[in-house]
Amino acid sequence: MESHTIKGLERVGNIEIYFEYDRIDDSLPTLVLLHGFLSSSFSFRKLVPHLIKEYNVISIDLPPFGQSGKDYRYTYSFRNIAKSVVMFLEGKGIRKFSIIGHSMGGQISLQLIKSYPDLVDHAILLAGSGYQPGYSEKMKMVSYLPFFSYGIKRYLQKSGIEKNLKNVVHDPAMIDDEMRQGYLGPFIKKHDIFRALGRMLRDKEIDLLKEDLSDIHTPCLLIWGRHDRVVPLSIGERLHEDLPNSELVVIEDSGHLLPEEKPEEVYQLIKGFIGVATPT
Repeated sequence: MESHTIKGLERVGNIEIYFEYDRIDDSLPTLVLLHGFLSSSFSFRKLVPHLIKEYNVISIDLPPFGQSGKDYRYTYSFRNIAKSVVMFLEGKGIRKFSIIGHSMGGQISLQLIKSYPDLVDHAILLAGSGYQPGYSEKMKMVSYLPFFSYGIKRYLQKSGIEKNLKNVVHDPAMIDDEMRQGYLGPFIKKHDIFRALGRMLRDKEIDLLKEDLSDIHTPCLLIWGRHDRVVPLSIGERLHEDLPNSELVVIEDSGHLLPEEKPEEVYQLIKGFIGVATPT
């Protein structure tokens, strides 16, 4: 079957959400892809061509990243972002799906499952972050100061795209101009994202605690890169211990950016975990 990609912006409450919908067949299971911090649906570009062989795939740019809205009035807590994702999917008539969350997308996936357990069939966390506290009150107060957003912008510019990319992959030889532009692009077009990041700093809640995670019975596949320097394997091992219905798989010769580094292996693991629809 041939697929076609629908792209667009959808207003959900007081924010616009950018999506890419790779649709094959309405009878197939639906996968919802949520990217990580400072990223976008671009990070799944190597994984999606594999997934659309077996599934309907929706990639979402989480506010304020990628092409989604960066409205300063939006509440950028992970719980509210998860709510916006659910509202977006309901607007598309999607009320049952599996979710794939990379890094921060894993944190938001867990918030979504916790709040809406009946909507999610399976969860796949690709180096899903967790156990992070909220920011200090002092940091939150500082974020209100004039020019704070310029400070965030200056920090990211100083750290540099090359250094950041080398930190998230195991083999730096895979970094090319397409990759550099794909991750840097959204940050050179508008200053609004830096103001929104200040708001996100204030809105972020404490991650789900052990007792919260123990109440999640959705089947969870945790996939980790052996050499992840951003969200170390120890986080995956801890999540595996705290999530009662979870499985942990470690991929060798890989870092944090699993969808970029090992798309074929990730696809095979997802397919084995979820299965595929049986034609009627």
